[in-house]
Amino acid sequence: MTSEQPRLIDLSQLLADAQVAALPPSAIRLLEISREPDHGPDDFAVPIESDPGLTSQVLRFVNSSYFGFSREISSVKAAITLVGVRTIKNFALWSAVFSLIPNPTCGPLSVKSLWRDSLRRGLLARAVARILGAKDPEEPFSVALLQDMAVPLLAKQIPVTYGRLLAAREDGRYPLSQLEEAVFGWTHARAAAVMARQWSLPEAFADGIEGHASMERWMRCSDAEPGGLAVALSALLPPVADSTWWECARFEDCYQRISRPGSPAIGDLLAQTDREFHDFAPVLKLTRPSRSLTDCYHEALAAAG
Repeated sequence: MTSEQPRLIDLSQLLADAQVAALPPSAIRLLEISREPDHGPDDFAVPIESDPGLTSQVLRFVNSSYFGFSREISSVKAAITLVGVRTIKNFALWSAVFSLIPNPTCGPLSVKSLWRDSLRRGLLARAVARILGAKDPEEPFSVALLQDMAVPLLAKQIPVTYGRLLAAREDGRYPLSQLEEAVFGWTHARAAAVMARQWSLPEAFADGIEGHASMERWMRCSDAEPGGLAVALSALLPPVADSTWWECARFEDCYQRISRPGSPAIGDLLAQTDREFHDFAPVLKLTRPSRSLTDCYHEALAAAG
């Protein structure tokens, strides 16, 4: 786009101009199968095996140290049987989306850092969803992974304006969604939800993505869905590029209010996320951040006195 006037950018038009690519046929077929309850592992294996690249990613995923199987898993059917349909389906869908996201040059934006942030948030969201008793913790894991997927696309379409917004975060002092709302009247959460619906991802995915920056709304809801709470809490984690965890006190308060008796302490929860990141990151060809979540937490506590 050549014109970047704040408040005059229509989200629908922006996404139309972006010409977001369609999901690969293998991912579309997975979505179709998942809507039909009678299908089993063999049915889900067919579209994955029809895509050599996706097959390779799925096998690398199940053979990673994250699962720690004692023998190599050599078939998609075996992978699905061992780790479950939902886990493989959600990983395959995320891999498909990952392949469609652009890598623009825009101010301080680093897409690699963004994906590292997304993985940490996904892992924490899954752990919190389990603590809260969610029926399917893999869903909030995938939703949290995808919550910021619109950021690179927005940066590509409106680089000057978006670069200013990213700079205005001041190392995380001001939330990006707050700045977007003030300038555009919409946020990257809304944009990502629109993208999810365009791809016909499950409506629960789109709802969770759209609500990830609205922790207060989830907290006010007496019957809030555990997965939505988990994703919103994960959005309060510090980005790897920020030197200060400005949202730490808010994260602590929210976790203490939603957690149950016997829930792990925050330090233990963050340490678990760090360990899982270490095991999972090589599957996605991501490097470890220079500072772990545990480091960020201790630094925030020390700064608070």
